[in-house]
Amino acid sequence: MSQRQIKLGALTMGCGGPGRHNLWRDPALPTDASVNIDWYIDIARQAEAALFDLIFIVDSQFITEGSPPHYLNRLEPLTLLSALAVSTKRLGLVGTLTTSYNAPFNVARRLASLDLISKGRAGWNVVTSGDAGTAGNYGRDEHYDYDTRYARAKEHVEVVQGLWQSYEDGALVRDRDTGQFLDPGKLHTLHHRGEHFQVVGPLNIQRSPQGQPVIFQAGDSEQGRALGAATADVIFTHAASIAQGQAFYRDVKGRAAQLGRDPEQLLVLPGAEIYVGDTDAHAREIERHYHDTDHSFELALKEFGRNFGWHDFSQYDLDAPFPQQSLDYARSSFFTNAQRIAKHAADNGLSLRQAVEFGRKMRPGAFVGSAETVAATMSEWFEARALDGFNLYIGHPEQFRRFTQEVIPLLQARGLYRTAYEGTTLRDSLGLAIPANRH
Repeated sequence: MSQRQIKLGALTMGCGGPGRHNLWRDPALPTDASVNIDWYIDIARQAEAALFDLIFIVDSQFITEGSPPHYLNRLEPLTLLSALAVSTKRLGLVGTLTTSYNAPFNVARRLASLDLISKGRAGWNVVTSGDAGTAGNYGRDEHYDYDTRYARAKEHVEVVQGLWQSYEDGALVRDRDTGQFLDPGKLHTLHHRGEHFQVVGPLNIQRSPQGQPVIFQAGDSEQGRALGAATADVIFTHAASIAQGQAFYRDVKGRAAQLGRDPEQLLVLPGAEIYVGDTDAHAREIERHYHDTDHSFELALKEFGRNFGWHDFSQYDLDAPFPQQSLDYARSSFFTNAQRIAKHAADNGLSLRQAVEFGRKMRPGAFVGSAETVAATMSEWFEARALDGFNLYIGHPEQFRRFTQEVIPLLQARGLYRTAYEGTTLRDSLGLAIPANRH
């Protein structure tokens, strides 16, 4: 069996995230999937039966009427994951919490609680909030600028990790005979005073069997890559080709090595859409069908503004040149994506209509085909070190079933995917070391 094993995450967006406004119309999916705990438990149990490493819950805290269905009405991640913690035994539980609109002490306590409830299966997806409108829901007139967001995020993570080390192992003696509950010499106050946060500590909860929750991070900008290399255990990304994947893989692992980290202890899991058919041609038909039915130009136009701070693009003439001034609205939002869109429009002389159409244009995926073709392609990317695994988008239920029942056995036959969980914690599954307690 290969020493390296493909890692798999299940990314669920209930009844339809960005680009999939009409997913909820699939009769195999509950129309209230995004708030239906029974549906989430079923998906989590399917993923665990297929030996997935984790289930991944995204989040944001600002909506408009143009937001996709899943964004309009969904469960808070850690509340949801706490329910899944008592409904599963081995599956990792990764939730998104923003560093921009959460205090480090609360984040540390809530995630440590999930980690204990799940017996060491919690993970934190660190984000800085790209939806600029979130500021208004937290009493701010403006969102933090890009550099401030990432500076806060780095310090926020450092504070949380410091709080997670408040107790040494064995600090809670709990000796009934002597009457000693705590060894005070093994409890440590943080006393953090930084540029963005002041936190005294200590945290009032012990470490879990995996030491501390696993840190996940996504971001392709310079700041995002730097943050991931410095703080993350797992990085989410997107790659359109093996070459792109290899370039990103080398870059972030090289940055980690320069910081004194073991690059093998930083995993890269790109997001991936997988379509499985009876034949390669059949799978392409399925891919085309869902592309055509899951969204439309009208819905894409409403959603187009998200990268630009939810700027309203319906006010412009669709057939006039792309409004480059709209980039100003993106400076505190998803600026890297917005820059890419605006530059492409300028370089190619696109109208607004053409820019929206380009965004929703079907781009045939790499992982589409018969079960044999999908398994072979996944293996090729993995063995070429373009990635360490995949964060699979879970959309139409039939496709998830086909992947788990048809593709996974082929990956196992190649020796590239586990046939049983390696341990009980998320770190065990991912092959990550328990962080040493600095005390």
